[in-house]
Amino acid sequence: MPSVDDWINNPLGVVDGIFAQFSSSPDWEKKAVEYFKEKLKVNDAQSWVPSLNDVPLHYLKPNSLVKFRCMVQDMFDPEFFMGVYETVDPSTNAKVLRCGKYKDVTDCGQVDFNSRKTVTSERQTFYCVPIPGESHFAAASQARVVPSTSYTPNRHKRSYEEDEEMDTQNQQSKEISGLQNVSDSHRNVDSKRLETEAPSQNTSPSHCSSTLDLNFPLPGEKGPACMVKVYNEWDSFKLNDMLEIFGILSVDPALSLVAEDKEASSFLDPTESMETVEEQRAHSPPTSLVPRLHMLYAEPLQHNNPLLPSVSEDKGAFSNGVKSEMSSVRAELLAYLTHVFLGDSLAAEYLILHLISSVYARRDVLPLGKFALNVSGCPHTSPYTDQLYQIIQQLVPSSYRLCMSLQNMNTQRMVPRKDYTANRLVTGALQLGRNTSLILDETQLEQGQLDTTGVRNITALGT
Repeated sequence: MPSVDDWINNPLGVVDGIFAQFSSSPDWEKKAVEYFKEKLKVNDAQSWVPSLNDVPLHYLKPNSLVKFRCMVQDMFDPEFFMGVYETVDPSTNAKVLRCGKYKDVTDCGQVDFNSRKTVTSERQTFYCVPIPGESHFAAASQARVVPSTSYTPNRHKRSYEEDEEMDTQNQQSKEISGLQNVSDSHRNVDSKRLETEAPSQNTSPSHCSSTLDLNFPLPGEKGPACMVKVYNEWDSFKLNDMLEIFGILSVDPALSLVAEDKEASSFLDPTESMETVEEQRAHSPPTSLVPRLHMLYAEPLQHNNPLLPSVSEDKGAFSNGVKSEMSSVRAELLAYLTHVFLGDSLAAEYLILHLISSVYARRDVLPLGKFALNVSGCPHTSPYTDQLYQIIQQLVPSSYRLCMSLQNMNTQRMVPRKDYTANRLVTGALQLGRNTSLILDETQLEQGQLDTTGVRNITALGT
């Protein structure tokens, strides 16, 4: 049986082995996914898998098994690839049938594109970002605590520009295993490594900017964005879903080489590409900034609170364990919040009700379970709202404070919109995950004129 080193460090080897053994069976793909699911159920096996959320990308081994806790920010068009292809040994003319899933490129020999055994498959691409507004305690609790065999902290840090320069000569011999269609195989010509901090919401669109917009919903957020390749049941996922994805990491510099070739040729022959330059940049960013993750499977997250059981865990045992403490904990929290609200115990009661409320159903446009809270009479001359928000951040796993100043209302992008030129969903500050606490700070309201953007933002906040 494969060891931990095999299924974490070399998951493609495991997949290829299962394909070689069961390729004649239509269920071989399910067997591969079930293999990894069973491995991750053993004890604390999930903590052995390095996370894109807390391990720098240059420390992660390419083509290794990683996990990513994220929100689905955008869904791209489906793409086609060679699910099964045949390679030919030039010296012996021996032919071998190989699996094309969970990879972008292959270096296993010359591909016979005219083989009748080639199987064209389809996969979906999600653009995923870290959960917006995640609190520090939630992110820290989810960080890996058990060292993984695929994590090498002593490796010398090296940028992907150096990796690409060293690998360029070798990559020329690689064949694209996916043979993606024209709209899916372009890659950005600009592979310069850029800062991964999200730009402010009032920056120009990515096709007008010289830097890559990672499309984070909230301004100032940091973390990896990732393009996730989904092979099965992608209709079960929705926009803004929170997921923990287990998949195979792909950061091959050959993708950038393909982009340069394709983009250069498209300037010579406009009919060769159906994509605009803006769409190429949005859908084919450098892998050093936006790595590709080939999903093996994903666990939907009903919440991202590390102190509560997940969907797959036994909630009954957890509830029985905390029932005896609920009364005393509530009394302590009420006393603490009463102090925070300057002695107003009623406001503290309402805040507790607000924090535990959640939307459980929707009737047309009416969300059932929504309990918005308006707190008035707050001091304007002290940093009271700052301190109140810091306290709320320690109580909820995800939150965002929106300062309703005139400048923010007129310049900040709040509602996501479709950019048809780049064929992507341009995010906004209101594109948040499930049960995110949104704090509207009206103490910064001032006299002035709202422009068209400001009126649109105020309207969005009222719906």
